[in-house]
Amino acid sequence: MTDPTARQAETTAPEAESPMAPDQADPVAEARREAAEFKDKLLRTLAEMENLRKRTEREVLDARLYGIAGFARDVLAVADNMHRALETIGPELREGPDAKVKALIEGVELTERELLKSLEKNGVRKFSPLGEKFDPNVHQAMYEVPTSDQPPGQVAQVIQAGYMIGDRVLRPALVAVSKAAPKAAGSANDNSQPDENPQ
Repeated sequence: MTDPTARQAETTAPEAESPMAPDQADPVAEARREAAEFKDKLLRTLAEMENLRKRTEREVLDARLYGIAGFARDVLAVADNMHRALETIGPELREGPDAKVKALIEGVELTERELLKSLEKNGVRKFSPLGEKFDPNVHQAMYEVPTSDQPPGQVAQVIQAGYMIGDRVLRPALVAVSKAAPKAAGSANDNSQPDENPQ
């Protein structure tokens, strides 16, 4: 017969070993760790979604505003040709007696105004920087003009107007930039004495 105290010792021995077992983790601590991981993943995902939403809004706005840039550049060539055509018409044709020619000129001028108005309606605006300080970001220098009327580095002439779309340059203005006028050649000889014995 087995001893009842030995049997009791056998049943209590495993119970005494279970709290000491290193391979069993605390389920509450494990659940808290997993909850913290899931919370971190959730917060990261929410932040990524917010960044994606903002980036998408910005891209949609850019596409709406700047999506017509290529088309607008093509239309600018038409506007430039109309402007050149109007500039070549002399005052004798404008003030001449032929009513048909006057009507034609007025029609071309009206068409040019409507074209520029349509461009402005779509965010494209014309600028003419005459007298402004030269800015290589929005101006393209074609040549320099020696002048004493303006300080150096100013836009002295506008060869072709520029265009902006939103806050970006669609086409830079073609300009002539002022530079200091050369000093007169006679000023270097001002200190020389005139010849008293001309021959």
